Amino acid sequence: MGAVGCTFEYQNIDTIMAAKTLTLTTCYHCGNDCADEHLLLDDKDFCCNGCREVYRVLSKSGLDNYYAYNDHPGANRTAKETRWDYLLEPTIARDLVEYTDDQLTIVTFYIPHIHCSSCIWLLEQLNKFNPAIAYSRVDFLRKQVNIRFNNQDINLKQVVEVLNSIGYEPLISLQDVVKKQTLSQKDDLVRKIAVAGFCFGNVMLLSFPEYLGISSFEESFKVFFGWLNMAFAIPVFFYSGFGYLRSAWTSLKHRTLTIDFPLALGIIVLFVRSFIEVYTHAGSGFVDTLCGLTFFILVGKFVQRKTYYHLSFERDYRSFFPVAVQVIEEGGERPVPLADLQVGQRIRVRHQEIIPADAILLKGEAMIDFSFVTGESIAVNKTLGEVIYAGGRQTGGALELEVVKPVSQSYLTRLWNNEAFTRSQDQRIETFSQRVSKYFSVALLLVAFSALAYWMPTDTTRAWASFTAVLIIACPCALALSTPFTMSAALGIFDRNLFYLKNAAVVEQIAAIDTIVLDKTGTISLNSANTVQFSGFLNDDDKRLICSLCANSSHPLSQLISRNWVCAHPAFVSSYYEVPGRGILGEIENCEVKIGSARFVLDQDKDVNQSNNTEVHVKIAGHYRGYFSIQHHYRDGFADLKKLRQQYKLYLLSGDHGHERQALSDVFELPGTMYFEQTPQDKLDFISTLQTTSHKVMMLGDGLNDAGALKQADAGIAVTDNVNNFSPGSDAILDGRSLKKLPAFLKFSKDAVRVVYCSFGISLTYNAVGLSYAVTGRLSPLIAAILMPLSTVTIISFTSLATHLAAKTRKLL
Repeated sequence: MGAVGCTFEYQNIDTIMAAKTLTLTTCYHCGNDCADEHLLLDDKDFCCNGCREVYRVLSKSGLDNYYAYNDHPGANRTAKETRWDYLLEPTIARDLVEYTDDQLTIVTFYIPHIHCSSCIWLLEQLNKFNPAIAYSRVDFLRKQVNIRFNNQDINLKQVVEVLNSIGYEPLISLQDVVKKQTLSQKDDLVRKIAVAGFCFGNVMLLSFPEYLGISSFEESFKVFFGWLNMAFAIPVFFYSGFGYLRSAWTSLKHRTLTIDFPLALGIIVLFVRSFIEVYTHAGSGFVDTLCGLTFFILVGKFVQRKTYYHLSFERDYRSFFPVAVQVIEEGGERPVPLADLQVGQRIRVRHQEIIPADAILLKGEAMIDFSFVTGESIAVNKTLGEVIYAGGRQTGGALELEVVKPVSQSYLTRLWNNEAFTRSQDQRIETFSQRVSKYFSVALLLVAFSALAYWMPTDTTRAWASFTAVLIIACPCALALSTPFTMSAALGIFDRNLFYLKNAAVVEQIAAIDTIVLDKTGTISLNSANTVQFSGFLNDDDKRLICSLCANSSHPLSQLISRNWVCAHPAFVSSYYEVPGRGILGEIENCEVKIGSARFVLDQDKDVNQSNNTEVHVKIAGHYRGYFSIQHHYRDGFADLKKLRQQYKLYLLSGDHGHERQALSDVFELPGTMYFEQTPQDKLDFISTLQTTSHKVMMLGDGLNDAGALKQADAGIAVTDNVNNFSPGSDAILDGRSLKKLPAFLKFSKDAVRVVYCSFGISLTYNAVGLSYAVTGRLSPLIAAILMPLSTVTIISFTSLATHLAAKTRKLL
């Protein structure tokens, strides 16, 4: 039976589905499904004008090979248009570009849509679209393109328009204009390794005659080779190893002992004693040991550093905020840099744009998505005259607001300026090497001076020889290598399992925690995988009307319903009206369709069905048809997290309402372990309170609402479904698909720390053997040359094998 006031034609559902299958076409550019009214060009189908225009541009530029690399490589071009007038502002453009002069400008953009080889190929052909662009190169891992262009013929805004015209709109955020604060300090580590390696190889070659024995008539070459070795030692000492000398001196000035101190002491003693022996013709010195030590510890440093450079662990609110905002003046609108925004100015915020500062709503219907700020997944309705806090995203039409607080004093910025964001990494968990280095240095000096004091009364020469020999043989090369090689192997295994750690120290931070705090929305729950169930009766035409109406709304629930019911034949909506926070109303094919809350649809104050799920009610042509029940889904393996209760205390902090408390009680079963409607400051304070009771806390969260807690925690893990998307500053980034492996990650981190302990034991064994020779004062260069590489190879082999064995045990390989 059709709805009252509407004429419906019923068909067999199998016939309808078969017809849909026969008429289904895909867009030649992006691969999305095309509606019946799809566009044609050169006998090819396109879902929208945007995709067709991109194909036209490529064809006219002779770049048809773009489609030969992958099927449907392009991005959908139905995205909203974006204004880039602010790029014409000299102050903004100056902050965005990396270099500029009278003719040349160099700029790097982040392009989220880079995803395949055809993207790389096309973006490196920008000069075909505009000859003023001289050069473009893509960094695929970072999803960035570096562009050089002639600023006399094209400006920054036009470059962005070229990128957008071919389907690669750059994502420009406030963090780009302050990127100098987050750029990692560049150094010449690779050149230092190259110099040390070159000198090490040549010194070993020149030392072989000494190792194998030199005949009496070849004694003259011994002195010559000795001075040649010293020549190679000079760049190693003053260039490759000088960083350790400077670091040791700095630590001494601050009255602390780090692992760099015994390393620097060993390097100095090796160089000085080698020079004295060569100068006095007393021996060949220990130049080979000096060069080998420097080379291996630099390689260890390189291995430790060269991990996940393509991931950004220092993202903050600036990567979420716009570069400029449209200020309303008498003459119209003009873009103003965010830093120059003043209290009292009126600003325009359009659909999907961010509220940049705390402001009062003057005009427009505000439906604000605060999911990044509060964790609440449902957009919030704001009335005229109400204050809207910075960080919310407008999901409706354009708004006019008056700024009441500068950006620097907004609620979100105050949260980010919390002391948790300014403390250094050293204020967190002390690593094993930091703890050991203090005692190692003291013990090393104690043994060295004891040997000096023992031999000094009887043999001065032997006393100094034993003193320097102890400092040489006990140099903590193996200790300095065990941690970086073990942790680098661990980082590689975490990487394979979609868990990206900021640095090696994070492994020890994770191993030391005893309390785990989790956010809900976006962390353990999936916003994109919610289940939509309808209770009531709807025929196929009813579904078509509902889908057509919901497609006009930007509300998350409307979009969720629209996504679940893909409509190949959308109906024309003759009138549309949306009541923010209540529902939507429209006229479609002479039928009034009403969708929304029970109060909006049924004039009732509470839901018809008393359940924990969100409800969306439907009325068509004045007749109530039922309601949608939105059930939130949790990530795969979430239920298995209850196993962690045996070793860790589990807490839940959520900015959402507590209607899912019952569903979560299986994992968080103890009273006082679940807290809802938590503000960002509440979460930060909760972590801080736990830490005051000597707990080591790991926080797992997403979004800006968790940023303070992530920074405050001893180990902050940002959970995301796309590691290249926005995530707050954190110690690690966890792909949401690997949340189920969290118990294995925690166990493996403890295994990695145990491997470091074992490798340190092996290092001590070698030191004990070497010291038995050193204290006698008869340590030969040959013994030092054997022990140094032998201990190094043993440590590297053991750490690699043991770490991979532990990973297999935890089923991570």
